[in-house]
Amino acid sequence: MNTNPKTVKLTKLAMLATISLVLVFLIRIPFPPAPFLAYDPADVPIFIAAFAFGPLAGLSITAVVSFIQAFALGGDGIIGFFMHFVATGSFVLVAGLIYKKHKSKKYAVIALVCGTIIMTASMIGWNLIITPMFLGVPREAVIAMILPILLPFNLLKAGINSAITFFTYKAIAKYLHK
Repeated sequence: MNTNPKTVKLTKLAMLATISLVLVFLIRIPFPPAPFLAYDPADVPIFIAAFAFGPLAGLSITAVVSFIQAFALGGDGIIGFFMHFVATGSFVLVAGLIYKKHKSKKYAVIALVCGTIIMTASMIGWNLIITPMFLGVPREAVIAMILPILLPFNLLKAGINSAITFFTYKAIAKYLHK
């Protein structure tokens, strides 16, 4: 039976998106300093997609997963969509581009660290813009949250998901590239 390679790739990406959605549904750990923030490992399959199929594939899955999370799983609508898409999208673009050019363990670590830094910086910036409008709080309140809440939360979330990606990617990739 001849199968179209594009169909196979699309099926694998859909599978990774589905795993991401299942993870966000099953695992949500509140961040104690700010219970309105929660860690979830849902970005791991998206990071794996970016490594296996490139940054545009990772960005595509990010768009689909962000949309479903925001509008079907109660994730704060358009604001939730935008914030998740920007956070994860910035990560997969940077990390995916680095890993696409240099596929080695060394560059996987570099890609994941750079993705973590970009995601964290991006979310601090977007929180300064979006959070005052969305929550109706003064910008000074968001600025006061940067060091004790926003910085550690984003570093922790991206760092844990990066570590999981690093330790699981090669085992999963062999099935994705069959």
